[in-house]
Amino acid sequence: MSKRKVISTSNAPAAIGPYSQAIRAGQFLFLSGQLGMDPATGALPQGIEAQTRQALANLKAVLAEAGATVDDVVKTTIFLADLGHFATVNEIYGEVFNQAPPARSTVQVAALPKNGLVEIEVVALLDS
Repeated sequence: MSKRKVISTSNAPAAIGPYSQAIRAGQFLFLSGQLGMDPATGALPQGIEAQTRQALANLKAVLAEAGATVDDVVKTTIFLADLGHFATVNEIYGEVFNQAPPARSTVQVAALPKNGLVEIEVVALLDS
């Protein structure tokens, strides 16, 4: 029996490369970074606010497929194409992770796939 399980849902964008939306390994759930892409069209909405909200919605969809919620998240990493967007992303992020927020890192990167403005990845800890 495999010690890891692939998690996949059509409620979040399909992987655009050789990776899984998430992998469950024991009680840990590792979610690949989510851009703010619309899962139905693959398009990125305009602006940092819309892309951040969609990226978080995509993460929630993958978490739900694994039987988890944002309350199970223990670590996030936010990748920004422009650190000048930090305040906007931080405000929207705080709406989702408002109770005992997880540990977090935020970094500016040279570029993101599909010219996205934000990508967010998470690690969650599940009960069983």
